[in-house]
Amino acid sequence: MYQTVRKLFFTDCRCAAEDADDASSVYAELFAKLDTNKDGKVDVSELKAGLESMGIKSGKGAVQKIIAFGDENKDESLDFNEFSNYLKDHEKKLMLTFKSLDKNEDGRIDFTEIQQSLADLGLDVSKETAEKILQSIDADGTMTVDWNEWREHFLFNPATNLQEIIRYWKHTTVLDIGDSLTIPDEFTEEEKTTGLWWKQLSAGGMAGAVSRTGTAPLDRMKVFMQVHASKSNQISLVGGFKQMLREGGVTSLWRGNGINVLKIAPETAIKFMAYEQYKKLLASESGKIQTHERFMAGSLAGATAQTVIYPMEVMKTRLTLRKTGQYSGMFDCAKKILKKEGVKAFYKGYIPNILGIIPYAGIDLAVYESLKNFWLSRYAKDTANPGVLVLLGCGTISSTCGQLASYPLALIRTRMQAQASVEGSEQLPMGRMVKKILEKEGFFGLYRGILPNFMKVIPAVSISYVVYEYMRSGLGIQK
Repeated sequence: MYQTVRKLFFTDCRCAAEDADDASSVYAELFAKLDTNKDGKVDVSELKAGLESMGIKSGKGAVQKIIAFGDENKDESLDFNEFSNYLKDHEKKLMLTFKSLDKNEDGRIDFTEIQQSLADLGLDVSKETAEKILQSIDADGTMTVDWNEWREHFLFNPATNLQEIIRYWKHTTVLDIGDSLTIPDEFTEEEKTTGLWWKQLSAGGMAGAVSRTGTAPLDRMKVFMQVHASKSNQISLVGGFKQMLREGGVTSLWRGNGINVLKIAPETAIKFMAYEQYKKLLASESGKIQTHERFMAGSLAGATAQTVIYPMEVMKTRLTLRKTGQYSGMFDCAKKILKKEGVKAFYKGYIPNILGIIPYAGIDLAVYESLKNFWLSRYAKDTANPGVLVLLGCGTISSTCGQLASYPLALIRTRMQAQASVEGSEQLPMGRMVKKILEKEGFFGLYRGILPNFMKVIPAVSISYVVYEYMRSGLGIQK
């Protein structure tokens, strides 16, 4: 059935592309076929059923997006003018994308051109991965894609450019788990020039804010156990929450969350701007950056952002651990720390925090790449698009591994930040503190509080992803 429709519509449309009237007649014929109830409009159900009957595959949610993009009068359906305008506009975008991929201008795209285009976007993929992406579009099995194959594959897919087509495999910080050690988001030149980057960052920031607020009680429990738990003072999850509730009530479970959310915006902005500058400095070839150079740029950007906002990190720890009445708010906390301990107190634990960026980001990226390549080699047959669950799974596992590697440094940082606020606590430098923990509590003493930390990963990832998708939709970011 699909071959018949393909011959009827796509071939005719190709031949008629030079003549607007002929193209309109082809669109009219296709529209009449989709408009099953003959009311002059095509809604979501008609479009979905019509494409399925023709054997045309559309991605998940693609039909809804086509209607949304083409629906000029917002009546949740497309009349003929809206339908034809959408197809004409979409074809123009597809042609621009095709030409940008066809590096040697021979009218065909091969796997080397896909590899090169992805590398230009900052994504280094293997020959096998590039071939799988190509095979998902290649209709005639020649291992090349011409304009007709490209057009037919994406005509009823709202993705219009390579960035959107391969966005699933782009490892970004959308999956917020409350840590600030991740490599910054990677944006294409198109996203920068069109202003999409700030919408992406805004959506990610809001997702992080909601995610951190939702998991704040577990985050407070983690910090509480990092600082107060020991062999002689075993704190269980239930016992710790009971202690917090007795001391400050239900609202005490969210202590420190305000500043934890507040620091997202400045940190994200600084990290993004620093990342762009470091990429320019470190790139061995103008306009191109290798994986190791990207990792170095990301780590340096993270260190730069952490250096600037680190006083907020210290205040977050102090506010999280505070007793009822100790501080009236952020400014009171800052004022009391400055008066009692001086400016240096705002950088306690800075060194282990900076050192933690390298193992976290390195292992996070390495595990993500390994999981991605494993999925592509084992399960990618008809498409290189893994779907949401695989993306979330890869992101969750890689982030968890990154946390596992950097957790001892995070614990040392938190204890150093909290030292002056804990009664009877010694003011120890990093080396002596590590030695003391190992002597008194053993190796696993460096992992105090890791249970609530792991418990918050899945809800944090889930919340941040859902909020991010809603924000993208609300901000009009096409996917």
